[in-house]
Amino acid sequence: MDSTTQAFLAALLGAVVAASAVIAWHVSESQQRHVTMVEEPVVPPEVATVLSVLRSSAVVVDDDDTVLKASAPAYALGLVRGTALLSAELADLVHQVRRDGQIRETELVMTRPGVPPRHVTARVAPLGSRLVLALVEDRTRERRVEAVRRDFVANVSHELKTPVGAIRLLADAVADAAEDPDAVRRFAGRMLTESDRLTQLVLQIIELSRLQGDEPLEAPEAVDVDAVIATAVDTSAIDAGKKDITVRTGNTHGLQVFGNEEQVLAAVANLISNAIAYSDPGSSVSVTTKAEHGSVEISVVDQGIGIPQDEIDRIFERFYRVDPARHRSTGGTGLGLSIVKHVAATHGGEVRVWSVEGQGSTFTLTLPQHLPSRSTPLVSTASTKEDRP
Repeated sequence: MDSTTQAFLAALLGAVVAASAVIAWHVSESQQRHVTMVEEPVVPPEVATVLSVLRSSAVVVDDDDTVLKASAPAYALGLVRGTALLSAELADLVHQVRRDGQIRETELVMTRPGVPPRHVTARVAPLGSRLVLALVEDRTRERRVEAVRRDFVANVSHELKTPVGAIRLLADAVADAAEDPDAVRRFAGRMLTESDRLTQLVLQIIELSRLQGDEPLEAPEAVDVDAVIATAVDTSAIDAGKKDITVRTGNTHGLQVFGNEEQVLAAVANLISNAIAYSDPGSSVSVTTKAEHGSVEISVVDQGIGIPQDEIDRIFERFYRVDPARHRSTGGTGLGLSIVKHVAATHGGEVRVWSVEGQGSTFTLTLPQHLPSRSTPLVSTASTKEDRP
């Protein structure tokens, strides 16, 4: 083989090698681009399905802090807007989990302009190699209930301390005055009064504890409204007699409500007792009933001290009293209207109040009406006092 042929073959071999290198480079570039496209983070279909049915607020974030998937509650809670996390605290937690892969859980307080703060618990965990999952539970209602319970315990402790302390002091006074029959009788009478207040307070605390869940009644039944009112009026007869207060009734007879007789009686009795306690001696209290739109309205009207407009929204709070200076003389516990409110709630009804300071108040308890299977004639008696609006 001559030198010309060898040179030609060498050149040809070099061209083949160069062409192979170019082809290999193009193939490598194509493969790299293909791999890059495959490695783009995506939410697995199974995870997306689970998130769609969760009641919790769920958010999936990629390594660029872009929200790839979020449940409807997450948007409603204000965690996400578009593809961005709005909570800086939650975003910081996501960064920590992405950095070391450790699951973290914490409590956060979320604030937004014009919206009350929300107390939430957040649990953040890695989801695969590049995604992070955050589950957020709204605990605002639970925190509110806990606060109410703490206040309730503190108030109960304070209220119990007063009659217990009074009884202790009176017992010491009786012991010191053992040789004075008149003093013993006077102190003993006051001890009876304080013990009655203590008994009433304990019974109302027990009743309120049973009702505070606002849960539906287990076995509701027909409750005779006439019988309930008669019993409630009779229960308050002694207190009314002491203040020369006349309790009048003007009823649509034969009405029945659907619920628990003991609870309905407690609610009506508390309304009447409250009206008597805050009415002036020699005045009157009216109890009227009527049926309207499938409900029975029981109204208790008094001519008492009335309620200031800025306090009407608070009168159903536990231990709240319109006139704290009078509660010792009235013997009230501040729990009666709270019981009425909870009875209304457990029966699917409501309680309303109309009041003008210095003129009196009208409390109206509305409960679902029970209609007998057979028609019962309803006889309306004239009210002894005009209903106020």
